[in-house]
Amino acid sequence: MNTNTATAPSAQADRFVHDRLPPPDQWPQLRYELPELQLPARFNLVEELLDKAPDKGFAARPLLRSAGTTLSYADVRDRVDRICRVLTEDLGLVPGNRVLLRGGNSIGLALAWLAVVKAGLVAVATMPLLRARELGDIIDKAQPTAALCDVRLLEELELARQDRPVLATVIPFNAPTEPGALELRAAAKPGAFSACATAGDDIAMMAFTSGTTGKPKAAVHTHRDILAACEAWPRHVLRATPEDVVVGSPPLAFTFGLGGLLVFPMWAGASVYFPEAPYTPELLVKTIVESGATICYTAPTFYRQMAPFARQLGVGRLRTSVSAGEGLPHATRQLWKQASGVEMIDGIGATEMFHIFISSADSEVRPGAIGKVVPGYSARVVDEDGHELPRGTIGKLAVIGPTGCKYLDDARQSNYVKDGWNYPGDAFMQDEDGYFFYQARTDDMIITSGYNVGGPEVEDALLRHAAVAECGVIGTPDEARGMIVKAFCVLKPGHEAGPAMVRELQEHVKATIAPFKYPREIVFLPSLPRTETGKLQRFKLRQM
Repeated sequence: MNTNTATAPSAQADRFVHDRLPPPDQWPQLRYELPELQLPARFNLVEELLDKAPDKGFAARPLLRSAGTTLSYADVRDRVDRICRVLTEDLGLVPGNRVLLRGGNSIGLALAWLAVVKAGLVAVATMPLLRARELGDIIDKAQPTAALCDVRLLEELELARQDRPVLATVIPFNAPTEPGALELRAAAKPGAFSACATAGDDIAMMAFTSGTTGKPKAAVHTHRDILAACEAWPRHVLRATPEDVVVGSPPLAFTFGLGGLLVFPMWAGASVYFPEAPYTPELLVKTIVESGATICYTAPTFYRQMAPFARQLGVGRLRTSVSAGEGLPHATRQLWKQASGVEMIDGIGATEMFHIFISSADSEVRPGAIGKVVPGYSARVVDEDGHELPRGTIGKLAVIGPTGCKYLDDARQSNYVKDGWNYPGDAFMQDEDGYFFYQARTDDMIITSGYNVGGPEVEDALLRHAAVAECGVIGTPDEARGMIVKAFCVLKPGHEAGPAMVRELQEHVKATIAPFKYPREIVFLPSLPRTETGKLQRFKLRQM
């Protein structure tokens, strides 16, 4: 349901995503009550952020940076336009077609994402750590016609597409001298590509989240959703300027990373620095100093690991530290502030909501609280029936605003959206002053070092090992990572429990699904607690 906004006919001829959106009675209510949220009926997100940059005086300003490259807004537009021509002229893609994107954070991936959306296509970004089996699930769900893939990550994608003819074309990037690579194809094209005249409600992207079942859910976001998100938390809490240089560790395949490390800097006229290799805590601190970064995004666990390096090396020009992705312990906030001198901006968002909807600027931080509701959104703590609870009472968080959950063809939509309100699956308490205090997840999601892991997915991987008869996986508290994945396994006869079996099962899981999902602790049991109907009683595992 849309309120207070204009609509226009769709420009997307391929109706695959539109036809698989939730039925109208399961949609979130989308509210556009602030003046800045009154967006036009027809616009293209990338045209607004990139093509109109010269009108804001940003054309010559740096946008994308790395160790050896700096591209201005004008440079980025030229490269994006050439990639748009490859997509539409060479591949014959039409608005609404899905394009799978695979790569670590880099200038190449950022250019690819912007080109896909500018051409009216639907960006389907995937985590670089995903294995063939997980990529196959995404291909089955999204039905992408083409993929743009970092040349270093082709192997798993090629395995995933072997029996999936829908993915007809894979073009490598970050391979500037390789024949057929995106860079050479684009260099042969003229620029000056006119952005697809998308409606604000046309689809820009889908972001995959595994949830607690391990079966991927695709959260769909429109051009309007993403631009509206720019007018909420970035405008009212982050308050970036064209002078800012942004760094951070979250992947662009996460909406936390996509917003923080691409879309929101563009909205502000700022620039982003991408590393040559994945960040370690030490490398991120060194990059902050050497790049002159002023804004950093990462998870609480990473800030905790960065603190000794910040104390040793300093943090240069850094003025803003953004934390999200998992609960921020107060001890971590204080450790980072003592090491860096920078107060942390905490925030809670969701893939389904695109980005942060509860947060407070550094001057309004309250110990233990995530913050207040971001202007443009409303949030409340409710009981099982959706009735608001008295302040100081723990209940479920419900949120409503200019973005909301729209799953692609998924029965779980009705679990997330109820009576127009979004239920992110978190337990909260709100105090008398309107500050929200995070309590826990209300489902079985394991959040470890900022990554979401579904227990059943890890169980499935373990059960693929010849020695495992049955297993149960939970999250257990951990000081360093927030939570860790812990597995309880029953072995088949003839297999011996012990350290060697622990290592063997851990390596097996790493080879089967994304390595960060492996169980850091494994306990061997003679049997698992189950109900009379055979259902695993995870709460009993947690009590152990």
